[in-house]
Amino acid sequence: MSSQLPLEGIKVLEVCNVAAGPFCGMLLADLGADVVKIENPKGGDTLRSWPPITEGYSENFASLNRNKRSITMDLKDADDIEMLKMLAADADVLIENNRPGVMDRLGIGYEALSKINPRLVYASISAYGQSGPRSAEGGFDLTVQAMSGIMSITGEPDGAPVKCGVPLADFSAGLYAALSVSAALRAVQSTGRGSHLDVPMLGATLGIAALQTSEFFGSGVDPKPLGSAHPRNAPYRVFRSKDGYFGMAAGNNSLWESVCEVVSLPHLLEDDRFVSPTTRAKHQDALLEILEVEFAKAGTEDWLSRFRKAGVPCAPINKYSEVLKDAQVEHMGWVQALELPNGVKTRTFGAPVRISSKTQSIRLRPPALGEHNGEILEPLRQALAGAKA
Repeated sequence: MSSQLPLEGIKVLEVCNVAAGPFCGMLLADLGADVVKIENPKGGDTLRSWPPITEGYSENFASLNRNKRSITMDLKDADDIEMLKMLAADADVLIENNRPGVMDRLGIGYEALSKINPRLVYASISAYGQSGPRSAEGGFDLTVQAMSGIMSITGEPDGAPVKCGVPLADFSAGLYAALSVSAALRAVQSTGRGSHLDVPMLGATLGIAALQTSEFFGSGVDPKPLGSAHPRNAPYRVFRSKDGYFGMAAGNNSLWESVCEVVSLPHLLEDDRFVSPTTRAKHQDALLEILEVEFAKAGTEDWLSRFRKAGVPCAPINKYSEVLKDAQVEHMGWVQALELPNGVKTRTFGAPVRISSKTQSIRLRPPALGEHNGEILEPLRQALAGAKA
């Protein structure tokens, strides 16, 4: 069986900062692509300054930039722009997450580079898209979570708007971009032509909200925040036990029967309020009150054990320190050793997708700023100097 990674041989240029674009680049790098990260010589990717800083190096940056090489370019310098064009002539993909219009003004937008390399797949990640009334607006994960509706359904009923603790807008855009790049590369094989991929964070965030948008289209009513509860299923939420909390999801009638058996309340199966997922969801506040009376009689681990034995999906409310040492995480080999450019040994969460039952190892540690200038840029500088001579 071949050990070659799916994107081995694909050359990617990454002109990105912080999260969405670098996450896309890392996903492609994890799949074997040779990703060259192009950074400003004055400080590089903004994420390099984000704590935690371990002996001068950001572990936040490290978490999104493994398996890449770093070069520095001043994209306001004519010679550096010419060298970027030289790199693009031989690249398969360019990813950028600047505001729309910035790359065009620098002379390295899609139209310019596609004339040099018609096979180039050019992925532009932005807050709202490359055209339209909001295209010139900037955006960060917070503002896109607000704009997209996510904050309107996150948190407790009647509470203040709350963003998801994970930057969903950034990372969903990075995922959509990586998927689209992979598909576009397949098209290049058959057509010989690249394409310009317009990946808006707003669109990606609405895309993963399919259940919420369809709820509105189907009912004409805005979804509302429900805390940990579900609008169409119950019991399907976080419950309080004698000593804490746990999550339990009985998303169909068969699992509901198992819940009634575990809590020794078989009469609930005959209660008209609880005969289907829809009716249970409608009356879930009453159901919560009934069930938590029983759950107060034992601790979280006891209830988790009982529900697991009955085949009902359930889980503890983990902190990251807990989930990262879970037996399943260990079995999958997701937490891997990582060396920072300063020689410090740390750990990171690696690629979660296994290929042929194998967890992918980290091929390259995250780079120091401009670490690969010599091997990548020096030949280009010599060629540029020769052309000017």
